[in-house]
Amino acid sequence: MKFKIIVIVLLLFSSVTHSQTTNYNDSGLNKGKFFAYWGWNRGHYSTSDITFKGDNYNFTLSNVKAKDKPKPFGIYYFKPDEITIPQTNFRIGYFFKENYTVALGVDHMKYVMKNDQTVKINGTINLGGDFDGNYTNDEIVLTEDFLLFEHTDGLNYVNIEISRFDNLDNWLKFKVKNIDINLTEGVGVGLLYPKTNTTLLGKERYDEFHVSGYGISAHAGLNITFFKHFFIQSNIKVGYINMKDIRTTASTSDSASQNFTFFENMYVFGVRFSL
Repeated sequence: MKFKIIVIVLLLFSSVTHSQTTNYNDSGLNKGKFFAYWGWNRGHYSTSDITFKGDNYNFTLSNVKAKDKPKPFGIYYFKPDEITIPQTNFRIGYFFKENYTVALGVDHMKYVMKNDQTVKINGTINLGGDFDGNYTNDEIVLTEDFLLFEHTDGLNYVNIEISRFDNLDNWLKFKVKNIDINLTEGVGVGLLYPKTNTTLLGKERYDEFHVSGYGISAHAGLNITFFKHFFIQSNIKVGYINMKDIRTTASTSDSASQNFTFFENMYVFGVRFSL
C-alpha cells in the first residue's frame, strides 16, 4: 500500500514538474537582438484650435475638425520612390534587456483640415481682402479661398520609444511550432517634422518641411513571430501633439500653431535578427 502511495506521489510530482518546465517559446532569448519593421496606419484626430499669425493678421479658429488621408492599396505601397504616398510606419530597435527594447522610428501620418466646415473665429485680419475684419466669437465657413491647411507629406512624428516585450506562449500554452505570440507596450517621445501644405488668405501656396513641435505617445500591440525571425504586428497608439511653429507661407513672419490628440492604428511586418 505504501509503495502504491509513493508511486502515485512521484507520478504527480513528475507531472507538475514537467508542466512547470515546458517551454513553448520557439524564438529563444531576445537580449542583444535587433528588429526592424515597415507598415501602414490610419489616423484619427481630436478637434483643435489653430492660431494664424503674421503681418496685419492674428486670429484663432476654434474646434477645427481634421481627418487622415489614406490611399487605396496599390503598387506604390512597395515602390521605394513612392513609399511616402501612403500613411506609413518605419522603426528599427534593439533588445537592451530580455523584455525591453529601445527603438527609433517615424510615424508618417497625414492630417487634412476639413474644408467647408463652420467654426468660430476670434482676432483680426487687415490685408485689404474680402476677409478683413475684427472677429469676436463669430462664425466662418472654411472655404478654399480662405484657407487650405494640411500636413500631408506628412504629419511626421519622429520618435524614440521604450517598450516591454513579453512572450505569451507559455501563459496561453500555445503549442504551434515555429509560431510565437507576443505582447508589447510602451511609451514614446519625439519631434514633429511636417511638410505642411497651406494656402492662406490668397497668399502663395507653401509646402516645405519644418520642425514644428513635439509629441508624446503610448502604444500597445500584438506581435506574431514566425520561424524565430519574421513577424507581423498590429499596434494601437494614442498621443498628444503640440506644434507651436508651423510654417504657412514663404515669409518667416507668418506662422500657425495648434495642439491636438491622436489615435493611430497600424499594421506592420518585420524581422528580428542578431549581428
